[in-house]
Amino acid sequence: MRYHLLATDYDGTLATEGKVAAETVAALKDVLATGRRLVLVTGRELDDLTGVYPDLSIFERVVAENGALLYRPATKERRRLAAPPPPAFIAALR
Repeated sequence: MRYHLLATDYDGTLATEGKVAAETVAALKDVLATGRRLVLVTGRELDDLTGVYPDLSIFERVVAENGALLYRPATKERRRLAAPPPPAFIAALR
């Protein structure tokens, strides 16, 4: 069986303490060289993710914000898949 896509988490999988090692980036590029696609899946907000890992261009898509946002790095297209939580809910969490 040939896999065509690798989906991976960011924190604790690609990144250790928020940082991605050069060897990890090289391994991801090796996956791309085989003709496979990469998808990054994270609970982080997209703006936070780009702050710690600014070059998302190796990924076909990024599923961010616990699945609420789909991002295409090649075109910078953002597609919201779920509405943001109501302000009262956020206030209750704080």
